[in-house]
Amino acid sequence: MKSLIRSSVCRNTAILLSILSLCIVVCYALSHLHDDNNPFAVPIFILGVAAISRFSDGYVCGIAASVIGVVCVNYMFTYPFWVFDMTLSGYPLTFTVMLLVSVIISTLTTQVKHQQRLMYEVKSESMRANLLRAVSHDIRTPLSMVLGYASELEDDDALTTEARRQAGMIRRQGERLKSLVEDLNLTTKLEYALQPICRETVDLVETGRQAVSEVLNSGLPEQYEIEFSEEHPGRAARTEGDAALLRRMLDNLIRNSIVHNPQGCHISVKVGAEDGRCACTVTDDGVGMDAARLEALNQEADVSSTQGGEHGLGLKLVWQIVKAHGGTVRFRQVGPHGLGICITFPAYNTR
Repeated sequence: MKSLIRSSVCRNTAILLSILSLCIVVCYALSHLHDDNNPFAVPIFILGVAAISRFSDGYVCGIAASVIGVVCVNYMFTYPFWVFDMTLSGYPLTFTVMLLVSVIISTLTTQVKHQQRLMYEVKSESMRANLLRAVSHDIRTPLSMVLGYASELEDDDALTTEARRQAGMIRRQGERLKSLVEDLNLTTKLEYALQPICRETVDLVETGRQAVSEVLNSGLPEQYEIEFSEEHPGRAARTEGDAALLRRMLDNLIRNSIVHNPQGCHISVKVGAEDGRCACTVTDDGVGMDAARLEALNQEADVSSTQGGEHGLGLKLVWQIVKAHGGTVRFRQVGPHGLGICITFPAYNTR
């Protein structure tokens, strides 16, 4: 960050000095055509201020060039030469107008550059969103065919056990890729406000049960155990939000524990409501993570993944869904080892 700032300062300083030096050289050359005051000095320096504002960053260089330009015109190219004198008749008004014109040009030029930069960023982000949606859409059809054929081969009794095992691996990796595509599509929609939030009263207890059931029904490997519980049995835990997105949020948290603990683990999903807040907690007794990465996740400095090398869309999507519902996320280490993720939302009618 410091190197970028230093580089920007050096670049802006070089632009300022180069263009002002050019203005001085040009004015000196034109002064030989006139025995008295140089009539070209004022417009040349105003043009220089406009050029500096155009090619430098921010307002500082343009305003500095305006002040330096006024001083140079008064000191070098206005009689009496080589004397800074603002007392002669008409000089104060002349140079005040020049300074104001230079500052206005600098300000307008900088604002135009800023608006152009914003338009470019908006256009780039729009193109990126359209590209991601198009790619996600085009991948679905061939991926569905791969999953279908892989499933048929996996269930084909005429094939050898090894061939069916390989077909099963293709199916599972295809399903993972399908989940990635869906996450990519959804996170793009949420990031660019293309996904409408269908707000309704959501029973988080029921949502939690559905998320756990979906994971179990999809074929949970035997090295994993998952359980669901209510923090306060019989007490409602309702919030306002999009039921499908909240269920997707819990699904991603559960699968995050599965992905990062290939040796297996016990996963617990708990839902409850207290003190006007609903809480959804997903914990596992897996490998967990170090304190530095926990801090980074809690500060949202890095939501790409809980471990290096993974795609990371799952946790990013969790953050986006929670933010869209006005909630909070907290990552913590659980003893003796494992990871706990607690998400809270404003409660709605918890009686």
